[in-house]
Amino acid sequence: MIPLDAEALNDPALPWQVTVLDEVGSTSDWLKQRAAELPVGSVVFTESQTAGRGRRDNRWIAPRGKDLMFSLLLRPEALFEHWPRITTLAALAICKAIEAELPLQPRIKWPNDIYLSDRKVSGLLAETVSTRSGMVLVLGIGLNVNSREFSPGIVATSLLNELPTTPQGELDRNSLANRILESLHAEFQRIGDDYSAAIAEVRTRSWLLGRQIRAQAPQGEVFGRVLDLNEEGHLILEFADGSTHTLTSADEVRRV
Repeated sequence: MIPLDAEALNDPALPWQVTVLDEVGSTSDWLKQRAAELPVGSVVFTESQTAGRGRRDNRWIAPRGKDLMFSLLLRPEALFEHWPRITTLAALAICKAIEAELPLQPRIKWPNDIYLSDRKVSGLLAETVSTRSGMVLVLGIGLNVNSREFSPGIVATSLLNELPTTPQGELDRNSLANRILESLHAEFQRIGDDYSAAIAEVRTRSWLLGRQIRAQAPQGEVFGRVLDLNEEGHLILEFADGSTHTLTSADEVRRV
């Protein structure tokens, strides 16, 4: 195992200030607790996370030193109502970073997962935090890099597992993390006027487009075919009666 190297991850050309911890409960909780004192642009990685979580407080479990678990402290330069765009832009950034590093084709599973071969390889969770100097956003990201085995019942995979040929050793997490940090910075610049172009790129990487899905929406369980993404990246569903509905948020999104 090659450990994550904070010095190698602190690129002076990027706005990030990177810290690497040996172990923490949750990188997002660590940042939230220090949001008032840390500068925007702080990023914390950890080798081991004992209380990682995703949407609906689902556990994110990963072995020590195998994967990438990190969170970013952000204050997007955009209207507050546009801050939810960050999750979509981050998903696009991670896909592009993976594509640049490896012969893989990741797909975005709305609203906040990335899939390879119909299995989850990455999850994202954005949370807003109020501080004395205003609102900030904490974005947590988990990416399965070198894990080989997953608990029964968990539909997950890793970048290493999906490679067409097995490499001699493990994937270089420092190289991949650097690529991701570069990609995140580039994509976050598109939160304003260039967001529609970003959505066009997200559309080509959608894991759901054209598929029948079911999901738990605020109004209850819904079934429909994903026709398209709208200008905000929300799902446009077609129901059995031919009517359409725009799904702006949902949990337990499944293809059927």
